[in-house]
Amino acid sequence: MLFNTFQYAIFLLIVFLLYWFPLKKSLKGQNVLLLVASYYFYSCWDWRFLFLLVFSTLLDYYSGIKIDRSEGKRAKKFWLVISIAINLSFLGLFKYYNFFADSFVTLLQSIGFKASYTTLNVILPVGISFYTFHGLSYVLDVYNQKIRPRTNFVDYSLFVSFFPLLVAGPIERATHLLPQVEKERSFDYSKAIDGLRQMLWGLFKKVVIADGCAEYANMIFNHSGDYNGSTLVLGAFFFTIQIYCDFSGYSDIALGTARLFGFELLRNFAFPYFSRDIAEFWRRWHISLSSWFRDYLYFPLGGSKGGLWMKIRNTFIIFLVSGFWHGANWTFVFWGALNAIYFLPLLLLNRNRNNLETVAQGKVFPTVRETWGICSTFLLAMFAWIFFRAESLSHAFSYIGTIFSGSLFKMPQVVPVKMFVLIFLFMIVEWFGREQQHALARFGTRWPSLVRYGAYYCIILLILAFFGKEQQFIYFQF
Repeated sequence: MLFNTFQYAIFLLIVFLLYWFPLKKSLKGQNVLLLVASYYFYSCWDWRFLFLLVFSTLLDYYSGIKIDRSEGKRAKKFWLVISIAINLSFLGLFKYYNFFADSFVTLLQSIGFKASYTTLNVILPVGISFYTFHGLSYVLDVYNQKIRPRTNFVDYSLFVSFFPLLVAGPIERATHLLPQVEKERSFDYSKAIDGLRQMLWGLFKKVVIADGCAEYANMIFNHSGDYNGSTLVLGAFFFTIQIYCDFSGYSDIALGTARLFGFELLRNFAFPYFSRDIAEFWRRWHISLSSWFRDYLYFPLGGSKGGLWMKIRNTFIIFLVSGFWHGANWTFVFWGALNAIYFLPLLLLNRNRNNLETVAQGKVFPTVRETWGICSTFLLAMFAWIFFRAESLSHAFSYIGTIFSGSLFKMPQVVPVKMFVLIFLFMIVEWFGREQQHALARFGTRWPSLVRYGAYYCIILLILAFFGKEQQFIYFQF
């Protein structure tokens, strides 16, 4: 069940009405309803993988209790290791087995050994990377005594499988979401309206911008040998816009949906393409994943407090693991390594925290220096996205080779003017909303009501105009 379908709209309406009317005064009833709705939502993808989700939930629920009740650090660590090992084993089996088997056999063949292997013909369970990380953060927090284990299985299960974030995040923390699950909630009209605005903007980003860009990005990347360098630059540009609008659009819909039920999820994007350097970009892109790796991997490894070698090692580890998390392909690993190379000079020169405030805060236009920073960071990100989108490393290098050839200076073979106009208008709205939680949070608040609601209706009409073939969200494959 996709967010960008009428099926989801009907599902959401039914759950919303049941949640706030017959169950308004029953916290237990509301949580049971949301859990059942979440399991139904997940089973719409493939009901067989619902058993894997329930098993993962039971494993971490039980492990948390055993960690808390065990006497001695060794016993606690035993249950922590059991939980982590089983979780990562399932993730590795479904997501990485074929990749490792293929890479190992290729290595053996390259040095003269004959080898063969059997691949697993299984579908990757949707959302497995996200709900696995939910459970891992919970048992790690229990082990580190940041949170007490929960004995209410319904509440814990809802934390793991809350349907707005189940299949593509944001990656929630037990310390943030569980207290909200356990607390009585009352309907807040202003938060619900803000949630609807955020959902509207998320749908616009997905249906109009992301899916519109996908048409040209796919055409150019899938037939890159047929196009000149300038056209391939446009392909990289369209994918750069596509992946942001696709993923942040999902996050906007997820956060907006959660607000309808009285929950505040972790923010996942903070206008990353207005960043002035790569360090700022990574503080604003996929925030829940970046902060997860920071807290549960980077800091335990020593962070940036050690010597030069430790800083370099930890930076590469965090980016390589982040790349590998995205998929079982060397293109993702290379993408992670490239971002580590981008980031490392800023870290070593202590400039990685230079830009903590929103760019041009309180101003209409950025300075020349800020403009240069935004443009150069965007181009670096766009270059790295080529590896993320390419089918293989050879495809990526061939694609880049064509860009840096004489054909770069020829006229593009694809010039979708309508798409450029839509992207420009989209960026204008994002720019003026960059200091808020989402672009429409304060959109048109100073305008007459007729004008403001007219703008909303225009956005709705654009969504309906582009509403057609259902396009999955990119991050469902991760």
